[in-house]
Amino acid sequence: MSREVWDYLQNTDLARRYDETLAGTPLLEIDQKFVRDCLPTPCRVLDLGCGTGRVAIPLSKLGHHVTAIDLSEEMLRVAGAKATAAGVRLDRVRANIVTLDAICDQTFDAVLCLFSTLGMVAGAPHRREVVEHAHRLLRTGGLLLLHVHNRWHHLRTRRGRGWLVRDTVRSFRGAADAGDWLMEHHDGQTGWPMHLFTAGETVALLRAAGFRSAEVRFVSARPDGRLPWPWLFGWVRAYGFLVAARRTG
Repeated sequence: MSREVWDYLQNTDLARRYDETLAGTPLLEIDQKFVRDCLPTPCRVLDLGCGTGRVAIPLSKLGHHVTAIDLSEEMLRVAGAKATAAGVRLDRVRANIVTLDAICDQTFDAVLCLFSTLGMVAGAPHRREVVEHAHRLLRTGGLLLLHVHNRWHHLRTRRGRGWLVRDTVRSFRGAADAGDWLMEHHDGQTGWPMHLFTAGETVALLRAAGFRSAEVRFVSARPDGRLPWPWLFGWVRAYGFLVAARRTG
């Protein structure tokens, strides 16, 4: 990971204010509904990059057995306090989502990697490792539910168009960090590189890890997340993608 992401994850004050600073962000409701729709009955769930448990705790309330993983000790502490207050069980593990070898194969019915967590992982080989772990940890028929930001969404702004031109050139030259966008400063925290995906890149990454079935949903920045006329260059217009990839036999 980048130094900036490490500093972000170790910021205890930011972890305590995390829920407050994200209040009103449309994606918080959109991806929760997506997860509920994809997981209608209780099952074993692994939440990668769980943060303060904004998805894990509601799932636990619905009867799912959730294991929550994060690299931030303070985020996990906050998630634990929230779970206790809600009267639910939440198994918490502090770990890097790139190195999950200690977890047994085919342990879970669903693996979540939401809120662009995968984009915070530096380097294509490491992002591939995360997805390969997800495939390994899923039982046959299990689902990986993933959210990533769309690279082409930056066509909307002058700064974004300039970056896209430069990034496309760097991509053709084989730059290792092609697709990495420098996020703006957030809540006093220094900005960090976030990898932005294309729809094709996302599907190719999943297929390389062994997934053979994937549904890609285009998400807009609207409060309901709906992208009007998704068939009309939706892969360009979408703010991001929510993906449900199934591990087949």
